[in-house]
Amino acid sequence: MKRLLIISPHFPPSNTADLQRIRMSLPYFEELGWQAEVITVDQKFTDVVKDELLLNTVPTSIPIHRVKALSKKYTAKVGLGSLALRSLWFIRKKGNELLKTKKFDLIYFSTTEFPVCILGTYWKKKFGIPYVIDMQDPWHTDYYKDKPKAERPKKYWFSYRLNKYLEPLAMKAVDGLIAVSANYIETLEQRYPRLKNKLSAVITFGAFEVDFEIATEYNEQLNLVYKAEKKQVNLVYVGRGGHDLKPALQTLFSAFKKGLKEDPQRFEKISMHFIGTSYAPKGKGEFTVKPVASDFGLTNYVSEYTDRIGFYESIKNLQNADGLMIVGSNQADYTASKLYPYILAKKPLLAVLHSGSSATKILKDCNAGYYIGIGSEEEFAFKTLSNYLEGIKNNLIPATDWEAFKPYTAKAMSEKQVKLFNEVMGFHFLNL
Repeated sequence: MKRLLIISPHFPPSNTADLQRIRMSLPYFEELGWQAEVITVDQKFTDVVKDELLLNTVPTSIPIHRVKALSKKYTAKVGLGSLALRSLWFIRKKGNELLKTKKFDLIYFSTTEFPVCILGTYWKKKFGIPYVIDMQDPWHTDYYKDKPKAERPKKYWFSYRLNKYLEPLAMKAVDGLIAVSANYIETLEQRYPRLKNKLSAVITFGAFEVDFEIATEYNEQLNLVYKAEKKQVNLVYVGRGGHDLKPALQTLFSAFKKGLKEDPQRFEKISMHFIGTSYAPKGKGEFTVKPVASDFGLTNYVSEYTDRIGFYESIKNLQNADGLMIVGSNQADYTASKLYPYILAKKPLLAVLHSGSSATKILKDCNAGYYIGIGSEEEFAFKTLSNYLEGIKNNLIPATDWEAFKPYTAKAMSEKQVKLFNEVMGFHFLNL
């Protein structure tokens, strides 16, 4: 049995997108020949939404080492809020302790708190252990460089320069890369040509049916964010907002406005609910959907709830909707990890996505819903939206191809990760 040390600053009961791959993979790693331990940050040092039910999916046999971090209460005064930077020294200390006293074959960084990945180079030099980095998002990117200041992330000036410095340190000795998009790997290989000789794999997130069993079991204690009026047709989106979603929203709202004009009897019954659109603390989120709706005169039909909600509350909100919506980024690299819960909810689904997104391919491969490409002609978007609403009216269950969906399950994605781990180990021993 090979041994794997996983670095994931966010971990249940915290509810963030970047912990989901590890959470869904842990139940399968041991049966696939890898015994895992996890270093994470104690939840009291994070300010993300918590969902205690997430702990129900973590095998109790797996050691979870929770470390401290500098308190954001004090570091925020000097502009330092990043969990990665606040916890880096503590993760390093715990890692040194474990790597000195136990035998590990591989270190796996799976997080979007990317600065912690520089510990891979340090530990490899100190202990001779190979490491793999999971690129769930771009780390250093020029995407926001030409964007207006209002559309850039907070502290962009600092983070851009820090990422430009730290990313090459982490990539200097990396032994393998996993990414949710082939474009992420291609960009890194162009930036660091040595990576072309390293092992890599494109692995999206997986679908975890166990989550729906838990949501059903605890249904009574979970809340609905929106009020499900019987006279209304409630369309629900649960996920982040952001200025990069604006083109998708414009495509959707343009078609909807046309529907109000041409088929008011159907379209005036629609209420669109966008839930959990901001990562900001509760009550401090910036609206990024409502302003676009306002541009189209649709504020009576669109609600935006910026506060994040619990993972299983998200599932309940999906299950109680009449129909589901996904709006994606204008970047082809975008991979909607939320796509799988939407498909598993077995509700009529409409997706407005970039044609080059992996989410588009998955949706089409599985015949899981209606698709509108970002920037599609208004007439096409209107007809697709109308067909989608007709399906809701007739209570049609999506004709999802569940056989085609099997390769996208959490178990299948865990097998792909382990395949790369084993290849990295074989390559590492050949070069000793």
